Amino acid sequence: MKKVLHQILAAITFFTRIPLWKIIEIPAESFQKIILFWPLTAWITGGITGLSWLALSQLFPPTLSIILALAIKTLLTGALHEDGLGDFFDGFGGGKTKADVLRIMKDSHIGSYALVGLIFYYLILINTLLIIPTPLTPVVIFVADPLSKMLSALMMNNLPYARLVEDSKAKTAFEKLNIIKTVLLLIFGLLPICLLINPTLWLATILPIITLLYIYRISKKTIGGYTGDVCGATALLCELSFYVGLILVLKLLP
Repeated sequence: MKKVLHQILAAITFFTRIPLWKIIEIPAESFQKIILFWPLTAWITGGITGLSWLALSQLFPPTLSIILALAIKTLLTGALHEDGLGDFFDGFGGGKTKADVLRIMKDSHIGSYALVGLIFYYLILINTLLIIPTPLTPVVIFVADPLSKMLSALMMNNLPYARLVEDSKAKTAFEKLNIIKTVLLLIFGLLPICLLINPTLWLATILPIITLLYIYRISKKTIGGYTGDVCGATALLCELSFYVGLILVLKLLP
């Protein structure tokens, strides 16, 4: 149990900016086994984001409430996934070969693809959250975060790492999940969906699954695997796809 606790704390430390390392010493090997607990950390980030929106919406207009809640989430994660999304847009938008894509994604400078892509990403994200009925908003935010992190973790588990480990930002080779751990991953990612009492709304998961399969295909074809940037981009794009899918489902409901 102590090893599992260390792995959970390692996941929280890696995927958020919560400074648990100041309280407890986490063994380095624990960071190799954090894929399983990525959706679990999203319970924290999604929960805080949803509660933040709930509190802010009592004080500010809807658009400002959403922007501030998203800002809180970004601060909580240190913009880890947003950085990956920008690099993903730049790499796959501007690179033609595997070497080009990997080189561009590793470049710390932001390019035109990243700039334009992030602008459109946030425009779509803010407007979809504005369209979702207010009573559903905090629940949907909480549901979407673990779901998207679970889907990205599944991709990590089924693709090889596209770089040498020593060339990665994390300098860590993440351990693949066995069948039992994969089932646990699915539970961590899918359990919050039960909060959507109307099972018809669960159809919103179809679009993020399609998004995952598309990114999986182009990543495998272009660079032969995944990188941290690809995983961060997958998580955010799957989350956005869930919101869009939910709007489509609500539109089709009688």
